[in-house]
Amino acid sequence: MHDREARFDAFYNARSAQLVRSLYLACGDLTRAEDCAQEAFLRAWRRWPKLEGDDPVGWVRTVAWRLCVSDWRSTQRLQRALARLKLVDATTPDIAAGSPLTNALGLLDALPIDQRRVAVLYYIEDLPVDDIAALLDVPPGTVKSRLSRGREALRRSLAADLD
Repeated sequence: MHDREARFDAFYNARSAQLVRSLYLACGDLTRAEDCAQEAFLRAWRRWPKLEGDDPVGWVRTVAWRLCVSDWRSTQRLQRALARLKLVDATTPDIAAGSPLTNALGLLDALPIDQRRVAVLYYIEDLPVDDIAALLDVPPGTVKSRLSRGREALRRSLAADLD
């Protein structure tokens, strides 16, 4: 194996599971999370000589998250089109949503997708607000607002579970 391949393999092995886990927590669909992560790593491999000297972790994370967001938006458009054509009820849950496998995912799953994304990026990926804002292409104030509303919704949900 060449040095280039070995370095990429080490990078992939060190980062892929965490990326899939974060994407899964954000979108609730393990298959989508795996697909987006794999596509991001494939794109990184094609650019590896350039990326290796820079920040491959941030680059792969950004690509994977953007793929996940793009896929989610496509699914939302499809769901709305099907509802307009009366092929599904407008109240049908998001067809791309996965069923929660853990209590944490169940709590996150109850959050609106925008709040869920910032919560995962902030608490799971440990990214600062400004990095999240750049990644999601929104102002930092929007990230802070979504975090605040998400925390409040989680607090209410946890309080209701304790009652």
